[in-house]
Amino acid sequence: MNVKYINPLLESTISVLATMAMVQAKPGKPSLKQGQQSLGDVTGMIDLAGQEVNGSLAIGFSEPAILDIAEKMLGERVSVIDDTVLDVVGEITNMITGSAKRLYSEQGIEFDLTLPSIWSGNDKIIEHKVKGNPIILPFDTTAGQFYLELCFS
Repeated sequence: MNVKYINPLLESTISVLATMAMVQAKPGKPSLKQGQQSLGDVTGMIDLAGQEVNGSLAIGFSEPAILDIAEKMLGERVSVIDDTVLDVVGEITNMITGSAKRLYSEQGIEFDLTLPSIWSGNDKIIEHKVKGNPIILPFDTTAGQFYLELCFS
């Protein structure tokens, strides 16, 4: 996969979490995804539809990571994955893809975004709407891990 598709999402993820939750997300080594199972305890997914290329993004958070992020974003104690945390995952997914959309546009790549789908449970299957091998970008925070899963055609 071309880095021109990866870098805007990488940059946007780090920026959004630093700005909105004061969380430093440290990226790890990208890899090809094996299988279709969700990598997080709660996941947000959004499709990117363009004239020249289509893609999708899934962001899967471990429970400790998303509870810490939600607590910092909301300014109140969060101890379980509930509807409020699911809303936070949807908002983070929107903010990351919205920021990346701006960066893609600066490169002359235009996308329309769908509404995010959100689910909890690490036993869910992620089905990308586009053909291709998903790339996993792991991130570490002081509270736990999360994963960006990217697929572009």
